[in-house]
Amino acid sequence: MPLPLFLLALAAFAMGTSEFMLAGLVPDIASDLGVTVGSAGLLTSAFAVGMIVGAPLLAALARSWPVRASLLGFVLVFSTAHVLGAVSTSFTVLFATRVVAALANAGFLAVALTTATRLVPPDRKGRALAVLLSGTTLATIAGVPAGSLLGTLLDWRATFWAVAALCLPAALGVLRGVPARPAREGAAGGPELRAELARLGRPRLLLVMLLGALVNAATFASFTFLAPVVTGSAGLGELWVPVALVLFGVGSFAGITLAGRWSDRYPGLVVAVGGPLLLVGWPALAVLAEEPAALLALVFLQGMGSFALGGTLIARVLYEAAGAPTMAGSYATAALNVGAATGPLVAALTLRAGAGTLGPLWASGLLVLGALLIALPSRRVLAAAQGMSCREPGASAPDRGLSGPERHDTP
Repeated sequence: MPLPLFLLALAAFAMGTSEFMLAGLVPDIASDLGVTVGSAGLLTSAFAVGMIVGAPLLAALARSWPVRASLLGFVLVFSTAHVLGAVSTSFTVLFATRVVAALANAGFLAVALTTATRLVPPDRKGRALAVLLSGTTLATIAGVPAGSLLGTLLDWRATFWAVAALCLPAALGVLRGVPARPAREGAAGGPELRAELARLGRPRLLLVMLLGALVNAATFASFTFLAPVVTGSAGLGELWVPVALVLFGVGSFAGITLAGRWSDRYPGLVVAVGGPLLLVGWPALAVLAEEPAALLALVFLQGMGSFALGGTLIARVLYEAAGAPTMAGSYATAALNVGAATGPLVAALTLRAGAGTLGPLWASGLLVLGALLIALPSRRVLAAAQGMSCREPGASAPDRGLSGPERHDTP
């Protein structure tokens, strides 16, 4: 894998730390700003909504911008939003800064996902996606637990300051390592924006976007409210919250690594095995939440299953959107964040309905069940090898425009 991919992963690490860190900070933010835990959890949804809107909007605006300048600008805006959030004393202002940060994150991911696919051969999109998203999963291993611990020892504002500072080396990495225009980008002009947006009318693309959104909704429904489960149902101290987040993150990294190795060639196998295991895991976590050892073990397994399955589905989005060279990354980003916005909303409803701290876990199980019921009649689409989508009528020429001339002589 080329070096620029790993530099993009560094920026994804900084942004992923922010996206996931609220899982350990929700109770403190609620207490400090005088809102309910459910309302504070909606900060995650605000971030996700900003990314849903921002991904296609900013990807369209950035079509003619130099790649490196676009990525650098998004990282710097993201850092500034966290500085403003750190000094805010109003929940409304904090909510607004999360939306701005989300727009910057969306623009970054939309451009970065498309850039990643241009840096590798056409049949390695899944592996490129795994490298890029490994920055996000490493954030759950190191960045998010460290932020949670920092918030416990100091306060939640210290975590926002830390994320703002973390963006600086990420910006330097983008500036020094990412080419202004990736080498594999076609020299000729690509398809018009209208043609790229028309890809959204393809049922296969909409299917994998929907499945990716449902699986990610299940992930965020439980992950956002994991801290109350650890300290409430399991009866563990606050310092165990970072431990649970680390375990989830290690599992996530293992899952995305697995997806990177298998999603290009055997996506149907990953879905057929990972889907049922994930479905069983969320209710099992709810039933065994009062047993600390079982809780921590299942947190690891659910992190692994969520990212293996979710990563595979998002890789399928990139394959099915191969004819949209500048917008494919925004479609994948939007699918991820429709789930990230919906999950906490559904989980918050279970809390308000009196389901207790375990309500989000049961909601996650239902969301995965919905995904599997939709996927079952369409399993042939998910089982298709990566080349099949590229050989569909009308897909071949745009895919060559995305990836440039194939070079099978390059290792």
